[in-house]
Amino acid sequence: MPRMLRFTFVDAGVSGRVELHETLAARTVDAIWGALATPVRQLSFHAMFAGPEIMIGLPPENQTFDPRSLPPENQTVIPTPGDVLWFYQAPNMMKGLADEFWEIGMFYGDGGRVFGPLGWTPVTMFGRMLPEDLLQFAKECADIRLHGAKMLEIRREE
Repeated sequence: MPRMLRFTFVDAGVSGRVELHETLAARTVDAIWGALATPVRQLSFHAMFAGPEIMIGLPPENQTFDPRSLPPENQTVIPTPGDVLWFYQAPNMMKGLADEFWEIGMFYGDGGRVFGPLGWTPVTMFGRMLPEDLLQFAKECADIRLHGAKMLEIRREE
């Protein structure tokens, strides 16, 4: 049985299971799995450029691997609904932005694209939310666009 994660909107109690792409993105899956030995609970935000995507930062206590050591795996710029991604941006990579980004994101609807201020940005798709969980979860994701950030927990499904 493949490893899975569970994404839960804490206040709404709505969750979805994410099957990990252990063959297509093996090193990324191993790194994220290790980082989630302790579950993450952070505010999730809606993407500005990418369309129907939510994202959550991986907090410092979960940054347990060297993100620059991960190879490009299962990358795309045209995701499909349910795709879960890993994105890392080094400090000062973008003009005027000294911040470092450790990001897990999920596309919840059609029309997504991985496009930002620097243009097309391939990212590693390391999992996919199960179709039977996506519809209800997607409604909560879309609500972020209208009403603002929501607390999201990501944990291993063991």
